[in-house]
Amino acid sequence: MRSLTGPNRAHAARCAAVLTAAATVLALASATAQARPLAAAGPLAGPPRDASATAAASSAPRSTAASSATGASDISNLGSGGWEVQSSAVATQSGAQISTPGFNTGTWLPVANDDAGAPGTEIEALAQNGLCPGDTALQPVNQSSDSPDSVFFSNNMRSCYGYMSAIGADTVAQFDVPWWWRTDFTPSLGSGQVATLIVNGVIGSANVWVNGQEVASAATVTGAYTRFTFNITGLIVAGSNSLAIEVNPNNPLTMFTLDDVDWNQIPPDNNTGIGFPVQLAVDGPLSVGNAHVVENNAADLSSSALTVKTDISNYAPSPQTGVVTATITPPGGSTPITESQTVTVPAGTTQTATFAPAQYPALTITSPQVWWPYQMGSQPLYTLATSVAQNGTVLNSTSETFGIRTVTSYLTSGTSAGAPSGVRAFKINGVPFVVRGGGFSPNIFLHYSAADIARQIALMKNMGVNTIRLEGHLMPADFYQQMDQAGMLVNAGFQCCDAWELQSSGLTTSADYQVMQNSALAIGQSLRNHPSVFSFQWSDEPPLAEQETVTLNAFAQADFDDPVISSAEYQSSPQLGVSGEKEGPYDWVPPNYWYDTTHFDPRDSTQTNAGGSWGYDSEESAGDTVPTLDSLNRFMSASDESNLWQSSTFNQYHLNYEPTCGTNYTFGTMCQFDGALDARYGTPTSLSQYVEEAQALGYEDTRAQFEAFIDHANNTPVPSTGTIYWQMNKGWPSLLWNLYGSDGDQAGSYFGTQEANRPLHALYALDNGTVTLDNLSNASQPGLSVESKVFSLAGTLLDDQTASNITLTGQQVRGSVLTPKVPAPGSSPVQVYFVELLLKRSGTLVDRNVYWLSTQQDAVNWKKTLGKPVGTITTYANLQALRSLPPSAISATATTAQQAGPDGADLATTVTITNTSSLTVAFLLRADVRRGTAAGQELSGDNELQSSVWQDNDVTLFPGESQTLTVTYDSSDLQGATPVISVSGWNVPKIDIAAPVP
Repeated sequence: MRSLTGPNRAHAARCAAVLTAAATVLALASATAQARPLAAAGPLAGPPRDASATAAASSAPRSTAASSATGASDISNLGSGGWEVQSSAVATQSGAQISTPGFNTGTWLPVANDDAGAPGTEIEALAQNGLCPGDTALQPVNQSSDSPDSVFFSNNMRSCYGYMSAIGADTVAQFDVPWWWRTDFTPSLGSGQVATLIVNGVIGSANVWVNGQEVASAATVTGAYTRFTFNITGLIVAGSNSLAIEVNPNNPLTMFTLDDVDWNQIPPDNNTGIGFPVQLAVDGPLSVGNAHVVENNAADLSSSALTVKTDISNYAPSPQTGVVTATITPPGGSTPITESQTVTVPAGTTQTATFAPAQYPALTITSPQVWWPYQMGSQPLYTLATSVAQNGTVLNSTSETFGIRTVTSYLTSGTSAGAPSGVRAFKINGVPFVVRGGGFSPNIFLHYSAADIARQIALMKNMGVNTIRLEGHLMPADFYQQMDQAGMLVNAGFQCCDAWELQSSGLTTSADYQVMQNSALAIGQSLRNHPSVFSFQWSDEPPLAEQETVTLNAFAQADFDDPVISSAEYQSSPQLGVSGEKEGPYDWVPPNYWYDTTHFDPRDSTQTNAGGSWGYDSEESAGDTVPTLDSLNRFMSASDESNLWQSSTFNQYHLNYEPTCGTNYTFGTMCQFDGALDARYGTPTSLSQYVEEAQALGYEDTRAQFEAFIDHANNTPVPSTGTIYWQMNKGWPSLLWNLYGSDGDQAGSYFGTQEANRPLHALYALDNGTVTLDNLSNASQPGLSVESKVFSLAGTLLDDQTASNITLTGQQVRGSVLTPKVPAPGSSPVQVYFVELLLKRSGTLVDRNVYWLSTQQDAVNWKKTLGKPVGTITTYANLQALRSLPPSAISATATTAQQAGPDGADLATTVTITNTSSLTVAFLLRADVRRGTAAGQELSGDNELQSSVWQDNDVTLFPGESQTLTVTYDSSDLQGATPVISVSGWNVPKIDIAAPVP
């Protein structure tokens, strides 16, 4: 997120309040040998494990039989039959006692692994059991949050678990002590077999015990993204064995873990727990692992030379010879490529077997099937399988997928005073594109759900974004696999504002650098070969020289070769050089702010909060998002809602812990958003009116942000190359920084983003008043025509122009196609008017885009705005006449059909809405699909279908116009009811129509 130190004076002082210091520097050399000794225990001791083994879903039984879900046949996730979790304040016995088989856990909390095979955090354990202090019952966190009894409702999380108001050491008494995670397992070791315990991703630090013996202490086991392996063969007994992990409280200021910065309320347990699977590997004399592909693609992708690498580990006391086999299976089941070699591995070592195209010519693939982002092409995935065998018997195997594609990261040749070295830009398979995405947040309790990720991907793709940014919160293997299949790009990276930023934390001891090295190696192994992962970067502050060296060496050791960028701000590091990126703003700015290309603070070389559409902005938005009323009612009490529309300075719990209304980095109130809403649309007189106005405010701002960066893609000397909306989602219900709700809610900000990112699109540029057309696909689009219409507030047509016979090539942006004649800015009296754009292909409408504008435009006070995360406005646009629109009338028809769609959606309803008035505009019409009766009446209670995904919504219709919308949803969400479509607008009463399933 934002920089807390460095040259940006606007927020430098904040670092001291958040970060602590330590000192000493280590030069850590990193080298890879062909034969490496196996250590008895320690970081990455034993055979390096596949990235897929780090965090994959597990459906294995409680015994540790081979689990294909981990990607390696010798590795299984522990705890698949359940864990028991308890605070050390309750479980006061020693680690030796707790880890002894048969230990009585009758008073402990039973906890299930999530879909990634991990047990999660302390609060996850409490919430899974429906508990909070005082034994108050709540719905488990993994169920619906639609009830006042939910942990996510109102301030229940605070009432149940406590409250923290600053990042740092845990201040909540029940979480300021170690907690235990315990599970039993039955490995059934055969003669000569070796058992290796793999501990991934401890959030905090941990003491690890097996069968009454301490395997490792917290001095070793720490780091949210580290991986440790321990040979526990000598500790294994026949029958049931016990593992106990004592996790010390997380402190993100002194540990290389994670936190939520100011994105949410701070989880009162500081996310302390186990974020990735704890695993067991059972191996014979030889084991294969760490398998991956290194690509060498021709510039035109006419061929791809694939080098396969895999590690062979010898656990036996004597040299072992085996046959290593690598098989690459093309997408679609074409003839596999299979190669083998014989290797001899010295006793107690690991050796890398390499299949290079020079020795194995079949590994050079001609005309490979190329992976593309979803808007630019298809997503074919190849499969790599490896195995090691002795005497014809396969000892173990691995399997993972990869995609063939080329990512190019570069600084543009054009420079400016604000970007003296150019700006960051990307190409995929040689094609330049504008990055358009958002920052991703996991579940606030780090509970991973594969189905939830599939649901979110459907929302992302429907919204038209092409990228997500993972700042610090790296995800399990299934997440990247789903992104690979979806064609959604991932920009991964380290986090800001905590221990990872060494400039402030001062964590530079030899032990600190060891954790960084271990983390980077595990991260590199996890991310490589996922075609969706196209870049990795530090956050605000660039790495120190030694930090950069340690990390890049570990990435190289892992063969992670995607572009690595030094900072999310315009900063540089010794090896990676200039980042070419900028950050901010984060709170409300007007739509025309995004079109600015000339303002920046010459005293701030980081270019923070210079958010106009030039260059690459790694995180920026206009702040708060107000969900629809259906969604608000799911997580806010009547008191919360009353404060929402009546008290702009109220510290809403579903914002964050920063209570102050100001012009700096405080995001716990709605004051900036509300100030703009009141001034531009008029002070609301009810909750429903507040929510209605908020949808308009959100729609126009998100649309402008994305449209501006598309519109300026060809600007000189510095083009716009990418914008990451801060943030795309939240891991709990939130009013702060999101484009869709944790319940799937699609508010105005969602549909503004969707409109801006349509594959074929016409936009009205707010800087010069012209029409731009863009084609975000890779295919040429001929036969295009665009019509612009200007309407008065009363719906009178003022101007009508058309441009025809237009062809757009793939990724082309063509500006100044039309110049609509609009009322003159500054004219008196103030006029509100509409601009409608109709884009057609071969006569068929493909995009309809409507703007509501005022002759009194927003004016930014740039002197007071630069360096601030929020705009200071000299004059707000006056759109208040929209509140006095005369009543309009609509009709609607709807039909439902069965279909096979994304994320399990098996029903689609098509809704056609018509403005039946001959004189008035029907403004901002919202359609929803609800549970109802065959007669078209809504059922009582929360009747909106949370599985619904709308292809368009929040539409404005002029007299006599119609527009057809489509919504897909899951039939099970109907709960046996009839789908009913409700439609309402600013000046249109609500109507309901039945859309029965045939």
